[in-house]
Amino acid sequence: MKTALAALLLVTFAALLPAQQPAAADLKTFASSADVQALIAKAKSDHKDGQAIVLEKILIFAPYSANLEYRPTGGNAAVHDKDAEMMYVIEGSGTILTGGKMNGTKIEGGESRNVAKGDFLVVPQGTPHQFTATDGNLVLMTVKMPR
Repeated sequence: MKTALAALLLVTFAALLPAQQPAAADLKTFASSADVQALIAKAKSDHKDGQAIVLEKILIFAPYSANLEYRPTGGNAAVHDKDAEMMYVIEGSGTILTGGKMNGTKIEGGESRNVAKGDFLVVPQGTPHQFTATDGNLVLMTVKMPR
C-alpha cells in the first residue's frame, strides 16, 4: 500500500512539473550586446514625433521582464502600486523626479535627480516618478519587480 501511494505521489508530482515551466513565449534568458544594440536601433527607428517612450523586450522570465526604454523627451508621471521598478541607464542622460504627489500627468513636489550612462536606480512600489527631461538619447533597461 505504501509503495502504491508513493508511486501515485511521484507520478502526480512528475505530471505537474511541465505545467510549472514558463511557456516559450514567456522565456527569453539571454540577450547579447549586439542584440541590445539592435533593439536600441529599432526603438529609435520606430519612434514617432511626439512619442515620449518606445519599449522593446530584452529578456523575459515571467513574471519578470527586462525592457529597453528609449526616451527622447520627458514624459508623463507614473506610479506602480504593485511593482518596484529597477532602472539602468544604458546610454544618454536625463532628469527623473521621484516621490511627491501625483497631479494628473505631473508630480507635485518630489526629488529631482540627474541620471547618466551607467547609473542604477530603484523606484519603490507606490512612488510617483517621471522623466522630466532627457538629452534626446536616453536609453534605459527597466525591470518591474512585483512586491
